[in-house]
Amino acid sequence: MIELVDASDPPALLARLRRALEGDAPLHPYAGTPLPLPAHDAADLPADLALVVGTSGSTGEPKLALHGAAGLLASANATYAVLDGPGQWVLAIPPHHIAGLQVLIRSLVAGTTPVVMDRTRGFTPAAFAQATQRLGEGTAYTSLVPTQVTRLLADKVGTAALQRFSAVLVGGAAVPLALREQTGATGVRLVATYGMSESAGGCVYDGRPLPGVEVAVDESGRIHLGGATIAHGYLGRPAEAFTRRGDVRWFATDDLGELTADGELRVHGRIDDVITTGGMKVHPRVVEEAALAAYPHLRAAVAVGIPDPEWGQLVALALVTDTAVTTDEARARLRGLLPAYALPRLVRTSATPLPGRGPGKPDRRAIAVWVGQ
Repeated sequence: MIELVDASDPPALLARLRRALEGDAPLHPYAGTPLPLPAHDAADLPADLALVVGTSGSTGEPKLALHGAAGLLASANATYAVLDGPGQWVLAIPPHHIAGLQVLIRSLVAGTTPVVMDRTRGFTPAAFAQATQRLGEGTAYTSLVPTQVTRLLADKVGTAALQRFSAVLVGGAAVPLALREQTGATGVRLVATYGMSESAGGCVYDGRPLPGVEVAVDESGRIHLGGATIAHGYLGRPAEAFTRRGDVRWFATDDLGELTADGELRVHGRIDDVITTGGMKVHPRVVEEAALAAYPHLRAAVAVGIPDPEWGQLVALALVTDTAVTTDEARARLRGLLPAYALPRLVRTSATPLPGRGPGKPDRRAIAVWVGQ
């Protein structure tokens, strides 16, 4: 029997996770009002099932990934193998998402008590700094999304708090090059992670797979992840994206990328996010990184495709900034950074955050509607 657990009480969730990893009934953490679990046959569940965690639902209805205790523990131990060993964590992201759950699981593996940041007023540098001050001595980590890191670096107290950590894991969205350079200049060790609910969270750090994780890119450019951290499938749903090759579980992601000659994974973005304009394919991440490089004051940049009868799709750019940016100005500033066909034909700015669908993840569908209004 899968137990629904309210994630609004992280200490209670931590205790319940411990029991699940030790063989107790599996749990499904939720936030807000719990949704009914899909119909399923309990006899078909994995023998070591410990956690049922929701996906972001970026391609439709969210799914529930099935994770065994062994895979979750393998993920936590692999993380410590490439960082500075076990340590204490600050939980600054929602604990019902896989990244937040991994903070709790890594804490259990390390035998440390995580510090839970007060998020009642949202994420603020002051609240993060207060949580950091409650850490004990020794190795410490936290897991954030790029937007949170940007806010912290814009604040002296926030920057000082970041410098306390042995490593700051950043995932949920692409990490702009400018953000990497900024953190490096302040002495903060930023580790860009790639993964999803189906892979037990981040399983590729700074382009390199964690120990026990395999990465492959097929002829179409689709990224495949394999290893012990991969989920067994989805609850009550077909799982065509999951396969086995010998004793290794594999998951076909919805992301495009490439492996460099020395084995580094470079992620280009989601398959369904690619913009086709005038017969040319444009990866949104390329446009976004160019915009962030050209406009250092931007808080966020999201490129989307807008339907167009002549071009098929127009490249549109949504910018979060207090300074207005016109389409003509952006095209002029980005010319030379982007090929001509990738230059935005529509730019819209907002002083408030763009719609999201999870920690650090933009809701591109909602943003496209807003930009196209």
